[in-house]
Amino acid sequence: MNYKPLKPDETLEVCINVGVAKANNTIKRLFLLGILAGAFIAFAAQASSMASFNLISSADTFGVGKALQGIVFAPGLVMVILAGGELFTGNVLMITSLLEKKITSSQLLKNWAIVYIGNLCGAILIAFLIYRTGQWANGYNLLGATTIKIAAGKTSLTLEKAFILGILCNWLVCIAVWMSFATESFSGKILGIILPIWLFVTSGFEHSIANMYYIPAGLFAKQTKDFLLSTNIPTETLQSLTWTNFFIKNLIPVTLGNIVGGGLFVATIYWLCYHKKEMPKHMRKG
Repeated sequence: MNYKPLKPDETLEVCINVGVAKANNTIKRLFLLGILAGAFIAFAAQASSMASFNLISSADTFGVGKALQGIVFAPGLVMVILAGGELFTGNVLMITSLLEKKITSSQLLKNWAIVYIGNLCGAILIAFLIYRTGQWANGYNLLGATTIKIAAGKTSLTLEKAFILGILCNWLVCIAVWMSFATESFSGKILGIILPIWLFVTSGFEHSIANMYYIPAGLFAKQTKDFLLSTNIPTETLQSLTWTNFFIKNLIPVTLGNIVGGGLFVATIYWLCYHKKEMPKHMRKG
């Protein structure tokens, strides 16, 4: 069947209605679907590391490794959207429903808080289970060493860099979700999701939910001496990898950046351009 993509104003209407449905979901469902979404993103993060660790460990193949990492990571959001899940970064688009006055700020914040906690639980669960499998010993411990390097690099970012990288990331993530709303075609949704996600991962931007896997994974891997011996990273950088820095130096600024990136540059701009009061009379529906 041939599905015509929706126009931007029609996509906005879908986005608003989805936001209303999310705002009226039960706490139990939001939390459980949040766990699933966090796990889906964690599965994608682990697989992307497995696929690229030997490439991103070398300056000569770093760019190729990041590109491979991006395409392997993209199915994480595909699973969230098509299988069903509640992902905080995508739910930033609920701001369109707030601007349309279809939901309240308390409903928005309640959804974000419950889903965020669920995402955190799901992502850390996968990180712990992968740790228990011993998979990070692959590549003569290089995968474990790379897992530590990725995490330490994220916790050693300045607050400004983490915030800006968070903006750039969720600008693309929310564009991916927005594009998935623009078609009913299964293949169209997949393609619309994959391309922006591929860009953000390849570019090295910061995604708060993905970091809920990457950094705890590094913290778990850090407990294995063989992985530490293979890292070859400065002591100062390694020392920055702590649970405190996970939250303070990465998760908080990245999360705030994610809200700005998706909330301002996608949700707000599209709402300002295409909400009914802004549309010419002959283009309005209803």
